Amino acid sequence: MSYTVSQLLTQDITFQPIEIKGWVRGFRSKRFIALNDGSTINNIQCVVDFENTDETTLKRITTGAAIHIKGELVESQGKGQTVEIQVTSIEILGDSDPDEYPIQPKKHTLEFLRENAHLRTRTNTFSAVMRLRSSLSFAVHKYFNENGFYYMHTPIITASDAEGAGETFRVSALDAKNPPLDDDGNVDHKKDFFGKETNLTVSGQLEAETYAMSLGKVYTFGPTFRAENSNTSRHLSEFWMIEPEVAFMDLAGNMDLAEDFMKSILAYVLEHNREDLEFLDKRLLDEEKTKPQAQRSEMSLIEKIKFVVDNNFKRVSYTEAIDILKNSKPNKKKKFNYIIEEWGADLQSEHERFLVEKHFKCPVILFDYPANIKAFYMRLNEDGKTVRAMDILFPGIGEMVGGSQREERLDVLKEKMKALDISEEELWWYLDLRKYGTAVHSGFGLGFERLVMFATGMGNIRDVIPYPRTPQNAEF
Repeated sequence: MSYTVSQLLTQDITFQPIEIKGWVRGFRSKRFIALNDGSTINNIQCVVDFENTDETTLKRITTGAAIHIKGELVESQGKGQTVEIQVTSIEILGDSDPDEYPIQPKKHTLEFLRENAHLRTRTNTFSAVMRLRSSLSFAVHKYFNENGFYYMHTPIITASDAEGAGETFRVSALDAKNPPLDDDGNVDHKKDFFGKETNLTVSGQLEAETYAMSLGKVYTFGPTFRAENSNTSRHLSEFWMIEPEVAFMDLAGNMDLAEDFMKSILAYVLEHNREDLEFLDKRLLDEEKTKPQAQRSEMSLIEKIKFVVDNNFKRVSYTEAIDILKNSKPNKKKKFNYIIEEWGADLQSEHERFLVEKHFKCPVILFDYPANIKAFYMRLNEDGKTVRAMDILFPGIGEMVGGSQREERLDVLKEKMKALDISEEELWWYLDLRKYGTAVHSGFGLGFERLVMFATGMGNIRDVIPYPRTPQNAEF
């Protein structure tokens, strides 16, 4: 019977004939094969009877080769494993040139592995990261399904820029060398495929709002795109966003939902991905040891995840947070890179982490931000200067979730759009929601890769997505 490595290591099936297929991680003494098939971070040892194995076959058992093994699962006589396979036959399914195969059994830099992203999941680090990514994705859908949400697919090609940032990828079928021009000499987008200027979406939120106002509770989970020319460890040009929208829910309900959601999906991987988390925990600990003492994290990876799952999130107004930061030691002693001097400042990661890790010592939800640093669709408060926005702050990473109660009043929304020069004509359908049965509604956005970074301890966002898209890089 054919098994996975995971099954062989966890099920009580010793002294039974088995079959297994996988890739060679190592082969020593012409006798011991370390085999992995991606089902677990652990290899299984396969013991070859080299005296009764063809020499040609033995030479073809090299790192990276795909093989099919038949044998018997027995209790291991050596250290490091509880069971092993006594091999009765080996079939080479795919050879691997030992002189050219890049993923040799040694330590590789993350940059080298990005250059070989098509093979990097054959390492323990990246196989663990991608299994965790898969589990987190499943946990997202599981949570929303169990809580009465409907999954909707929002457009990837759109004519709107939900954030108003203008950093979008244009979508066009016009001749790049000789596009049609209008009477003013500008590109005539009326002759383009969609009859207007279009771009790749930066968010599915606005479309999700339309469905929430008829289906009640919906969520999107799909790719989004931003043409921001940034090469930092926190930015991608293509990334995945989770965006729930709920009708008849105010900001307090939105905060309740976001907290429960984050705790639920992180608790899921604590339960189902323990081996991968323990491996990544040790990896992060080893990495932290190379940093100066002042830059080391006070919590391990698993401790950070439990910190979120086990603690109630502290809810603090932006105004209160500014007062705390202004009077903090790092601010007074000018230890912050960005000194907080007055109300209205846009908080940086260092400020967010101070609130979480030093001041409150628990995850924090900041709410009621200044209107001029938030998006047009957020509900204006009665004070006329703040909006019903909220951000959730985590240890080690800062902002994890951003959301708001949406502006449901037509007149106020139109005034805000006018002030920001946002076309009513382009968003007529969005304004319609405020004409026909308007109601309080709220939602939030979570960048999935940022969540995977938090759950895996990886320091660069390019290492938590299979094939990163960044400025000057669209390899694979």
